[in-house]
Amino acid sequence: MLQHPLARPSALVPLVLFAVLALVPFIAQAIGEPFYIALFARIIIYAIAASALNLVLGYGGLVSFGHALFFGIGAYGVALPVFHGIDNGWVHLILVFGVCGVAAAVTGAISLRTSGIAFIMITLAFAQMGFFLFVSLKRYGGDDGLSIAQASRFGPLNLGDTGAVYACAFLVLALATWCLAQLRAAPFGMVLRAARQNPRRVATVGLPVSQYQLTAYVMSGMLCGLAGFLLANLNAFASPSTMAWTVSGELIVIVVLGGMGTVFGPLLGAFVLLGLEEIIKGYTDHSMVVLGPMILLIALAGKSGIIGLLQKLDHAAARPAPVPAKPTRATHANGGEG
Repeated sequence: MLQHPLARPSALVPLVLFAVLALVPFIAQAIGEPFYIALFARIIIYAIAASALNLVLGYGGLVSFGHALFFGIGAYGVALPVFHGIDNGWVHLILVFGVCGVAAAVTGAISLRTSGIAFIMITLAFAQMGFFLFVSLKRYGGDDGLSIAQASRFGPLNLGDTGAVYACAFLVLALATWCLAQLRAAPFGMVLRAARQNPRRVATVGLPVSQYQLTAYVMSGMLCGLAGFLLANLNAFASPSTMAWTVSGELIVIVVLGGMGTVFGPLLGAFVLLGLEEIIKGYTDHSMVVLGPMILLIALAGKSGIIGLLQKLDHAAARPAPVPAKPTRATHANGGEG
């Protein structure tokens, strides 16, 4: 029996999760717990940042340990203009996209001259440079960070309201997920995935692998910066800690946990990791002691993380039921003799 594609667990679970996320603000208001709006907004924002990383890590096979740099630039793209009295959201976005794009182009062009461990270390070094740069800017709070007195404004839309940030983040996530799904199936995405498997073979057919990878890296950096922009408005705060290597590591864990190179993996990874982290925090401050083994088990059980586990359910559900064997003539004969 053929199964409708949307009825498969690997597609149905993410779609149900999207539907639940769309209802979160209404449910939170109904039960009088606005805290959940902020919590799920944070999950969505991290899912956006992980989706950005998934473009280079999952599709392109580039293990970047420096995406926290763009996350932090996005946050300071709000904080610094507001510090100087500019609360126009369009100015903030132009600044975020511009600086993240240039930073990604420069750091990517240098990093992509290497591969493997060297690539990881160079991207990490760039992120740490950004971290220590903003720590040294004492005028803007230094290590203590910088409070954002006025959130980004887009005419009547004020991102100082948590509900407005949630709505914007949800729309960005939905749009980014759709665009990345289209990109994955497009020739550009196919070249990226082929280069992940064998870059030399792709280069021998005349395709400029490094240009494709650099383009993906710039796109990824800009999307990650947009996530930082949303996070800054959600928290009304920007800090150098957003650029710490641990944030890059957390994004990598989210991508791996959800499923590298999959469309919905970053969303599922962010939902599970940050959701469980919030639950476990109610019982212990050492949440990673519990989360670590759980992540390890999921990674071992499913080759592609949570999506891999759901795909196993796809195959199990699609497997036809065994047909009972028809009795043979000999069986009838034996039965008659008995």
